[in-house]
Amino acid sequence: MVDSALKQRIPFLENGDRLTRYEFERRYQAMPRHQKAELIEGVVYLASPLRFESHAEPHGHIITWLGVYQASTPGVRLGIEPTVRLDANNEPQPDGVLLITPTAKGQSYFSDDDYIEGAPELVVEIAASSVAIDLHDKKKAYCRNGIKEYIIWQIFENQLDWFRLQQGEYVSLEADTNRIIKSQVFPGLWLSVSDLLAGNMQQVLAVLQSGLNSPEHQLFVQQLSG
Repeated sequence: MVDSALKQRIPFLENGDRLTRYEFERRYQAMPRHQKAELIEGVVYLASPLRFESHAEPHGHIITWLGVYQASTPGVRLGIEPTVRLDANNEPQPDGVLLITPTAKGQSYFSDDDYIEGAPELVVEIAASSVAIDLHDKKKAYCRNGIKEYIIWQIFENQLDWFRLQQGEYVSLEADTNRIIKSQVFPGLWLSVSDLLAGNMQQVLAVLQSGLNSPEHQLFVQQLSG
């Protein structure tokens, strides 16, 4: 009875609330239904209902691509919309994260209550357009906290950007002569952007398989297990 009464006195999260991460988590846990909520640069953002073609399907495609890579790369883990405790003012729930496990010398770890603490090596976000928070305050927070690679897919513009952290700034990874972008953090993680944007998942996975068969991926697997 006391716990129930206490919960009723804790305010629910509202869009635009300015909170510390501690207060954000306290209010989030008191909500009757855990709607997706993020704390970005000290500001609360509550997710809107998600449409199929402008979020759910692209999300599924990019997670399929990452999932095949993870399945072939021991020492790497994949998460969908995990809570990430970045710093005192940022607790996002990215659409996808790919991380190197702590035992394989990754830069993030799992808290006792099963949240990611610190910066995963790679984060993916599906954004409605270039005006979304993903390309502005969230990008700044990811960069400042040391997330090494950041992929953002802008659905309305039909554009995908892949950023690499370099000397404290995000710079764009460019496609090679075959129009394939290759991760610098996860060897063998290759992406045919044009095929992904066109929904040609068969070719996306064929290109990825070439990356998984590459000598650099085989060396990476050996390093992770070593």
